Amino acid sequence: MTLPIKSVQSHRSLQFSETAFSNWLYCAAAMITLLGCTELNPVGAAETAPSVVPLKQAHAHNDYLHERPLLDALDHGFCSVEADIFLVDGELLVAHSRAELAKSRTLKKLYLDPLSERVKQNGGRVYRGGPVITLLIDFKNEGTATYHALDNLLGEYPDVFSVTKGGERTEKAVNVVISGDRPFATVEADMERFAGLDGRLSDLDSDMPVYLMPMISDRWGSHFKWQGKGEMTTEEKQKLDTIVKQAHAKGRILRFWAIPDNPTSWKALQEAGVDLINTDNLDGLSKTLKE
Repeated sequence: MTLPIKSVQSHRSLQFSETAFSNWLYCAAAMITLLGCTELNPVGAAETAPSVVPLKQAHAHNDYLHERPLLDALDHGFCSVEADIFLVDGELLVAHSRAELAKSRTLKKLYLDPLSERVKQNGGRVYRGGPVITLLIDFKNEGTATYHALDNLLGEYPDVFSVTKGGERTEKAVNVVISGDRPFATVEADMERFAGLDGRLSDLDSDMPVYLMPMISDRWGSHFKWQGKGEMTTEEKQKLDTIVKQAHAKGRILRFWAIPDNPTSWKALQEAGVDLINTDNLDGLSKTLKE
């Protein structure tokens, strides 16, 4: 049957109205959902990022060699990162060797500014509600001059880095420890300092204050033969246990560099209570520690 022209127009109008109404309902539902999400996760809030579990024993060795210095380590939950620096024309540049130096890769740009931003976003901590983290800085040249340049720079971030004034320590979001060319006399004489120094195993019995030497670091292979294959000998297990206890008795944290960088080694150091476990494999160590 052929409908009159008016009936056809009315039928089409009704179809259009139904379609328009359906579209309106869809848009309204989408808007309600969007408003609900916005209320739960305000724009710019730190909680919008995926949750990361802080791993207190995870130390990113030569962290600056990763695609995103500092940020990759933090995304994996690392609580300690290491940067090598050179003092060049008054600037602190991050690199392992002089051949790798670049004016754009400053300590301030790669580490200090990003850490400051994280601390602002996360209520005074690098990880919201998380532990104090460690920034280990390896001086590659001119220890005394580099220290003065670093001390002045760290002073620009009073809410980020722990400070010691006249023997009294105020802990903030990040502890800075100096390794490499360590100017002990200069640092010890400084009455207001934002960094401590790492010692060696020969310093295990030192009476130097913890705020001046908060860490003991040493090369694994200089003291142990085990290379992460098979079982560690009973003798070396006992030796490691003694070293850990000596360091902790003085209130210092313990780290070895150049360790066998594999899961067997990581688990052994984790179980022994070594405070910072060195790795170049962020993903591998983070998964092992979470297990």
